[in-house]
Amino acid sequence: MGFPGTWMTESESMVYRVVPKCACSTIGQIMYFSDHGRFFDGDIHDAKDGMHKWAFGPSQEPISTNVRNHNSFSFTCVRNPYTRILSSFFDKICGIQRNGKRYRGNLVPTLIYNYGIEVGGEDGQGDFDQVASFRRFLLFARDTIRWRRPMDPDIHWSAMSGHVSTFIANGGRYDRIFWTEKFNDGMQGVLSNLDTPHKVALSEIPRFNESEGHGPKRKHPVEDYFDDLSMHLVYEIYKQDFDLFKYDFEDPANKMPIAEIDLDEVHAKLGD
Repeated sequence: MGFPGTWMTESESMVYRVVPKCACSTIGQIMYFSDHGRFFDGDIHDAKDGMHKWAFGPSQEPISTNVRNHNSFSFTCVRNPYTRILSSFFDKICGIQRNGKRYRGNLVPTLIYNYGIEVGGEDGQGDFDQVASFRRFLLFARDTIRWRRPMDPDIHWSAMSGHVSTFIANGGRYDRIFWTEKFNDGMQGVLSNLDTPHKVALSEIPRFNESEGHGPKRKHPVEDYFDDLSMHLVYEIYKQDFDLFKYDFEDPANKMPIAEIDLDEVHAKLGD
């Protein structure tokens, strides 16, 4: 299986396991800058060179060798499951993607027809009941993850622990897992362990939120989207994410972690 979703700098200063919707655009640009002294012109996900990505055939051998020998500092970044699934809804379901089209072609029409959701019209900017539509989307997300129907789960709402686990199961080991909510502290903790061709001053790095502006603005506080049933569905889908990455299931309004991540626990539970 190898190391899907893994990026590595060309200098092999660091290895990163991408977790979608968890600051991956900013992290990718930091990696690119640390090698080249400039940012990639465009969405880092579109970069075809200047960085090793598992999706590129020639990158697979250097990534595999590096990870299995643990030659470089390896890390990933996670996010509160409540805000992550909300972000996926507004970006991927309601939003128009950077190619000017809806995400995954007929996905949104299928959701509208089968689950009765609304998405703000053709351009995603119209008025609609965000809370009701999000809760219906949550049922769909649960169906894809629990029963793999009407489609396989999408990477943007499948559990973070699933993404994180492939790296471990195939012979990798993380040196650090940090939270999007404490990004500067976490990313600095990575950079402090590295010797990169170009020094990165985190305070001068912009945030590359490539999904921003794709869809409508969220009208309500996070907690308003989650009633008892919605919280039950979220826990059913993301129980391991809450447990391993130390987020507060009981209070959707609290996006901050409530304890430190135990790397040994993560490797033990996700390495099977």
